[in-house]
Amino acid sequence: MDNLWSPWRSSYITSSEHRLADGCFLCAASRSDVDRQGALVVASFPSTIVVLNRYPYNAGHMLIAPRDHVGNLAEIPAHVSHEIMDVTQKALRVLERELHPHGVNVGANLGSAAGAGVPGHLHIHLVPRWNGDTNFMPVIGEVKVVSEQIEEMWARFTEAFSNVAST
Repeated sequence: MDNLWSPWRSSYITSSEHRLADGCFLCAASRSDVDRQGALVVASFPSTIVVLNRYPYNAGHMLIAPRDHVGNLAEIPAHVSHEIMDVTQKALRVLERELHPHGVNVGANLGSAAGAGVPGHLHIHLVPRWNGDTNFMPVIGEVKVVSEQIEEMWARFTEAFSNVAST
């Protein structure tokens, strides 16, 4: 039998209890003194940040979050919700320009019961999708194949955001 190595998956599983105990990674990524590459921050706006998902469903999986630690969409101020939508549109332009997906899943998991991995900090997922990108690997092999290195994706998206920020 052939092996497909996915070491990031093991680190994700074993770190699950530490992710929330160490504090909110989105709050940490929002700090002005953060190592942007280390935190996978590809863009910052006055009230919002965009980070790559460290454990992506597909290459280019981004999270758009308010800088403030708030988990309830109904509780964020109007100007923040407007900025989140504006940044989501910019992020979609980045995805279209850089990866040319056939579609994009856009969504938020509000609360633990809805699948939120960080229920206290609202974030919007953008997951690029391509025709035929589903296969047997997640079902049979319990592994997801992600086709690009996250460091390369960070460099591409950081540059792309600087180019679309003014559009």
